[in-house]
Amino acid sequence: MPIYEYFCSKCKSKFELLRSMKCLNDDAFCPTCNAKGQKILSTFNSSSKGTDGGSIPMGGFNNCSGCSQASCSSCN
Repeated sequence: MPIYEYFCSKCKSKFELLRSMKCLNDDAFCPTCNAKGQKILSTFNSSSKGTDGGSIPMGGFNNCSGCSQASCSSCN
């Protein structure tokens, strides 16, 4: 079953729901305030373990915007 991400405009929280594809168009209610949530586009992030044990980004969303380093620890 896929995990879908939602945003609640009432309390400004993001939440995820594990639901079958047949429930894709069903309403999703915020677990914090019970308001109707809006489905949002999810981003995919994958990483690999480097030789030093650190995480190396493999593609998708880059948390270090504008950074050319292999590890985000050098950006802090």
